[in-house]
Amino acid sequence: MTSHPGFQTPAAPRPGAQTSTAAGAHHPGTVLAAHSLTKTYGATVALAGVSLAVRAGEALAIMGASGSGKTTLLHSLAGIITPDSGSIQLHAEGGSREMTDMSEAKRTDLRRTEFGFVFQEGMLLPELTALENVALAAMLCGVERKRAEHAAGEWLAAMGLRGMEARRIGELSGGQAQRVAIARAQVTGARIVFADEPTGALDSATSSDVMTALLAATSRAGRSLVVVTHDPEVAARCDRTVRMRDGRVLDDSAARA
Repeated sequence: MTSHPGFQTPAAPRPGAQTSTAAGAHHPGTVLAAHSLTKTYGATVALAGVSLAVRAGEALAIMGASGSGKTTLLHSLAGIITPDSGSIQLHAEGGSREMTDMSEAKRTDLRRTEFGFVFQEGMLLPELTALENVALAAMLCGVERKRAEHAAGEWLAAMGLRGMEARRIGELSGGQAQRVAIARAQVTGARIVFADEPTGALDSATSSDVMTALLAATSRAGRSLVVVTHDPEVAARCDRTVRMRDGRVLDDSAARA
């Protein structure tokens, strides 16, 4: 049996639990650093020389109007697309890796093992149960099925979904489905979670609950979270906010700290 070394059962506190990490705490070190990123689509400039560092254990919100470049930036940082120019370095104890030089196969492996994803619509498999959706992420890393399902069950419990493991996605509420997506993003031990409008389809009360769960599973447990959002209430709960306009960083709250 093979197993990804980062695979784990939840070390994060249950949503709503008290932790020793304050919302505005500073976290030393950088896990991901982008330098002078550019990206164009025809005549449209999506990124115009963006530089940004993601710190270890921080929750970073990226805001901006539609077309500002925020989603292109997130997709570049996550290795989903390759910028036209610039550098993206992933830092770890063993050294740094340049993501823009990686093949598509290596970036795919990176997304499977080092990164986790939570999207607005969850992107879950409707034909699978909640447990199977979460366990599949671990199994794709080579984890044996029984062990993967055990960890999936623990993550679902940590997300407040104990007793719902056998439900298919269509049998869950929108907020419950997003909690499944958060569990799936973390079961492999991902160091960085990317969330693209994770609360965009939810009402305000459910949005707050989902953000509590997402923060508990990521930055409050020492992992990094990068979230694209239009919602100022979501951004206000993060440690840092970057605002974009016309493919550039307009403002970074870290510079004012």
